[in-house]
Amino acid sequence: MKIILETERLYLREFEISDAINLYHLNSDIDVIKYTGNKPFQSINEAENFIKLYTDYKKNGFGRWAVCLKETHEFLGWCGLKKDTDSKEVDLGFRFFKKHWGKGYATESGLACINLGFSTLNLTKIIGRAYIENKSSIRVLKKCKFKAVKNFTYDNQPAVLFEINYDRS
Repeated sequence: MKIILETERLYLREFEISDAINLYHLNSDIDVIKYTGNKPFQSINEAENFIKLYTDYKKNGFGRWAVCLKETHEFLGWCGLKKDTDSKEVDLGFRFFKKHWGKGYATESGLACINLGFSTLNLTKIIGRAYIENKSSIRVLKKCKFKAVKNFTYDNQPAVLFEINYDRS
């Protein structure tokens, strides 16, 4: 197990093949993926293939990470940074099982990822995107100190672009 970050209650680690069942169930909940633009995995095997083909860790040195509760090692969801190959922008993303919503896990793991991005990865800007209807994700981004930059259309939906900057001067 490769732990990347630890917070008071959580640890974030690289995905493992054994996470396929959790990723399958996470992406099978229509409420969880409602604002993501993603389709559910069709099978656990498809989720396994996603993990096997996930190259962000090697390619960029970071990615989306499994978020686990320190106390029980329960898989709660995922959070992490992702580099867009075209724009080179790095965004913060997160997704948690519904039973864990409203407990501060997205904010806690998001803040840890932002800190890692600025302190270790030497990033100067991280973005976040959320559909305007996705009030919960917008709240999390604001709690993580992101500022709304503009409204735009993302995946044919009205959305808000957020960013947080780190001045190295």
